[in-house]
Amino acid sequence: MSDWIGTANHGFATLAMEELRRLFRDIKFVQLRAGEIFRMEVPLSREEIMSGLLEKEPVFLRHIQPIDRTLPIQGNADDLQALSELVRSARMRCEGKTIAVHLRRAENTKFLYSAADTKAVLDAVLTELGGEPEMQSPEMICSIYAGVDDLYVGWGSPKEQLSDWPGGAVRFQREEGQISRAKFKLLEAERAFGLRFETYREALDIGAAPGGWTHLLLERGLRVTSVDPAELHSSLKAYQRLNYLKKNASDVKFPSGTFDLLVCDMSWSPMQMSKLVLEKIDALSKNATAIITVKLMHKKPLQTIRDVIERLESEFILKKAKQLFHNRDEITLYLIKK
Repeated sequence: MSDWIGTANHGFATLAMEELRRLFRDIKFVQLRAGEIFRMEVPLSREEIMSGLLEKEPVFLRHIQPIDRTLPIQGNADDLQALSELVRSARMRCEGKTIAVHLRRAENTKFLYSAADTKAVLDAVLTELGGEPEMQSPEMICSIYAGVDDLYVGWGSPKEQLSDWPGGAVRFQREEGQISRAKFKLLEAERAFGLRFETYREALDIGAAPGGWTHLLLERGLRVTSVDPAELHSSLKAYQRLNYLKKNASDVKFPSGTFDLLVCDMSWSPMQMSKLVLEKIDALSKNATAIITVKLMHKKPLQTIRDVIERLESEFILKKAKQLFHNRDEITLYLIKK
């Protein structure tokens, strides 16, 4: 038996729980924050759960945290003292490792301390134990969820927790002159799928306007062909490596094998989008990468996802399907051309 806390994008916890039910029999859930955070009890060991999740990672499960210890909240300084003693008792997990401390709080928790204050105290303890506090790419994470009456504490690697951000909530800093929020989606996809866009040569951006994804790829040094009947942001005209076609993507053709990267973030129906992407398959080189968002416009999102993936798999190998933190009513697909 093992206990966990799972997180999904707001409004999508029900779909995450449905996927988990299909993975693990006799799983039980309790909602901690409606539509987003839930506790689950599974009649399997931690190792069995991790094996199942890593073999077939759910699309809508953004983050998962084991519950190794539960501490009652006193509502005073004793809570930080209890957390400090718990961390001290885990010396073997800490010594010689880079470690991040993550705290998330329920809105009505009795725990008095902020994430910054909690981290400052526990970082001092970790240093005392021979660990090295580290927020970016740590080897180990101490995750704490402050519920209404209890602190749920668990340890795990970023891989085991599906993210090295608290609750999987990936934050990027907005830049001056940024064209659109959509850039964050592509930045997160790059991170989540282990990609490095600067290693690609020639990209095709379908449905590019206003140009957030195009801008990121140009910044990475790629040559980019952007197709959209709407206008791109005027700042992109400064890039000589941009080829902008103010047309519908269905009306343009390209020489065979031109592009080694295709990106598509169109607000079209999922099946129209997949049809358009498949029309451009000959323009992609062998083993080209595709990053595509699928808009979940219908009442049966799991069926929509299955239908789109089945259609795209006629020409692509699906590497991963995931609802990223910066996705709204959509998911992101990472595919490789066969």
